[in-house]
Amino acid sequence: MSDTLYRARAPRFNHVAMSLPAELLDETNSADIARFWGEVFGFVELPQMTEPGRRLVLSAGALDQFVYLIADDTPMSCPRLDHYGISVGSLEDLVAAHERAVAFAATDPRVDIIPPNVDDFEVLKIHAFYCGFLLPMMLEVQYWEFPS
Repeated sequence: MSDTLYRARAPRFNHVAMSLPAELLDETNSADIARFWGEVFGFVELPQMTEPGRRLVLSAGALDQFVYLIADDTPMSCPRLDHYGISVGSLEDLVAAHERAVAFAATDPRVDIIPPNVDDFEVLKIHAFYCGFLLPMMLEVQYWEFPS
C-alpha cells in the first residue's frame, strides 16, 4: 500500500491539464467555459492564475484540485469517452448535477451528456454520468453506493 512509501498521507490526484486552441481561451469562450463548469459542477475560476487567451484555471472543489486549460498550437484531441472523474457524496448530489447539466444543455447545444447508469457489482453500485462542454475530455461524475 502507498502508506509505506509516503509518510504524511497517500498521494492523491490534484489536477488535470488539457491544451485547447487559443480561440477557446479568448474572453467570450473562457467566460462560457467558466459559467458552464461553475453553474453545473461548482468549479470556480482562479483569476490569479488565468491569463486571457493563454490559460484558464478552474478550482474543482478545493484549491489544490483544479482543471488547468492552456492554449497550444497543437491542442489535445481525444475520443469522446476519454475523461477525468470526480466523486460526489450522495446519489442525490449526482442526480442534481445531472439535472443542472440537462438544464444548461436546454440553452446551449454544445453540452454533451451521457445519461446516468449504474454498474452493479453487488457489494458496490457505481452510479455515473458523463458530461462535456468545450473541453477535449469529458467529466465523469460518480457516486459509490455500498448496499447493506
